[in-house]
Amino acid sequence: MTTVVLLRHGLTAMTGPVLAGWTPGLHLDERGQAQAAQVAERLRPVRFDAVVSSPLDRCLDTAGAVLDGRALELQVDDRLGECRYGDWTGRPLKELAKDPLWKVVQAHPSAVVFPGPEGEALRDTQVRAVAAVRDWNSRLGPDATWLACSHGDVIKAVVADALGLHLDQFQRILVDPCSVTVIRYSELRPFVARLNDTGGGVADLLPPPRKGRRRKAGADAPVGGGAGAGG
Repeated sequence: MTTVVLLRHGLTAMTGPVLAGWTPGLHLDERGQAQAAQVAERLRPVRFDAVVSSPLDRCLDTAGAVLDGRALELQVDDRLGECRYGDWTGRPLKELAKDPLWKVVQAHPSAVVFPGPEGEALRDTQVRAVAAVRDWNSRLGPDATWLACSHGDVIKAVVADALGLHLDQFQRILVDPCSVTVIRYSELRPFVARLNDTGGGVADLLPPPRKGRRRKAGADAPVGGGAGAGG
């Protein structure tokens, strides 16, 4: 079976409050650099046959940390790039949550086409990302283990496909910054071996602090899910 290690990039200054999309020149911040170094050390024992990245800087930074000390050349595949959010790119999530399209993104993402000439349909994002994974699987062979560094929505879409879920269910999947998700592909079916693995600790299992008032339902639901939407 071909083993694919899906790695989301680390934190940036935009992760969380802003929908970054294809914003150019967006590198990891200090937190993200620390995350990338930590996950690179976790993955050190794994022998990768290839490391493939989205072309966006935050992924190149993260994949570069994994490659440090390895005799491999970084491969770049545009199909692993973030969903093209069109006119939503660079806008605060609190502002986008007031847009009627937001509810569709959360409840019926397969119907969404993001606004503007550069906007992409989420279903097209899934098609290209799954095609990229399948192509690299075929290229590297059934005994290969390789790493794909990508973005929250993209990884969620690949996981949904592997689980046999409709894209409309992909918002139920969490993919946090610098988390590891592992899928093994056999001739008959994929097997999801790990999902959103951030390694050690139980802090994420603790209840969030109580708020002074209840938030409006759905107002804080991120487009990309997890800790940093649209990453």
